[in-house]
Amino acid sequence: MLIDFEKNYPAPLCGVDEVGRGPWAGAVVAAAVILNPLHIPAGINDSKKLSAKKREIICAELKKHAQWAIGIASVEEIDQLNILQASLLAMRRAVLALPSPPAFALVDGNRAPDLPCPCETIIKGDSISISIAAASIIAKVTRDNMLTELAREYPQYGFEKHAGYGTKQHQLALAEHGITPEHRRSFAPIKALL
Repeated sequence: MLIDFEKNYPAPLCGVDEVGRGPWAGAVVAAAVILNPLHIPAGINDSKKLSAKKREIICAELKKHAQWAIGIASVEEIDQLNILQASLLAMRRAVLALPSPPAFALVDGNRAPDLPCPCETIIKGDSISISIAAASIIAKVTRDNMLTELAREYPQYGFEKHAGYGTKQHQLALAEHGITPEHRRSFAPIKALL
C-alpha cells in the first residue's frame, strides 16, 4: 500500500504533482494535497493508472475530506519561462494556496519548486507516495475539465479527447484551422506553424 512510505516524514505532509507538461495546448496544472488520515479514499493511485470515472470519484472524495489547492501556470507563462519553470511555478502556487501550511512536501519528479517548507523530490512519486498520488488525481481531473471547457470554445480541435497532446487528430486540426491563443508557441510543433 502506498501509505506506508510516508510514516517517516513530519506532519502535516503535503503531496505535490503537476499535469500537462507534454501537451501542445493549455495551461500546466499542479495540485497540493494534505490527506486527512481518518478519511483516505479507497483506490488512490497514480492518476495515469486509473480510469477517468475512477479519478472523478476519488477526486470528489479528496475534495471533501483532504486539504487541497490548485496552482496553474498559463500558456503565456509557459512560453515566457519554459515548461519546466512554469511547472515549478504551478507547484509553488498550489502549496502556497493550501488552507494551512504543510510541515513538509513530497514533490513528484526530480526538481523541487521554491517552497516555504522543506521538501523532497521523488521520481515516479505518484506510484510511491499516496499524498503525491492524491495530488496527481486532483491535478489531472482539474486539467481535463479545463480542456473540456476549452473544447466548447474551440470545438474543431478535439481538446476534450486529447487534452492538448500532439495526437493525429490534433495535428490535422492544426493543419486545417491554424493555432489558437491556447497553443504553446514555444513548443517546436507549434512554432513550426507560426
